[in-house]
Amino acid sequence: MCHAWGDRQGAAKELHDVLEAAGVKVWFSEKDIVLGAPMMRAIDKGLANSLIGLVLVTPALLQSLPNEGVADKELSALLRGNRLVPIVHGTNFEELVKVSPLLASRSGLNTADDSMEVIAKKIAELVDLHRGLG
Repeated sequence: MCHAWGDRQGAAKELHDVLEAAGVKVWFSEKDIVLGAPMMRAIDKGLANSLIGLVLVTPALLQSLPNEGVADKELSALLRGNRLVPIVHGTNFEELVKVSPLLASRSGLNTADDSMEVIAKKIAELVDLHRGLG
């Protein structure tokens, strides 16, 4: 799951927790990068082993992407694949278009339309579908 650093204890943790409760194994930097490990290499391995990529689009992410930090690098890698789902939270797709037209062009979900729990259920169904294709 790609997210802004500032969301790691808030919306990103909430989404992680509801996804795990729905049976989705989520690579989440807060739990999967051990102290002293090279962060970018750990992220690279996480990306390589993921069935789908989730991008939590929040105001913090929209603000951080132009700075070309870690989230921007993750997003660049995720945009190469066909299994990328933006999850918009606290903002909208119109604002996302201004920062990342390619990400905004992907079919996604919005917490203004569905609860985190409903979104987690939809992601779990998508993961199951991709497992069956693999």
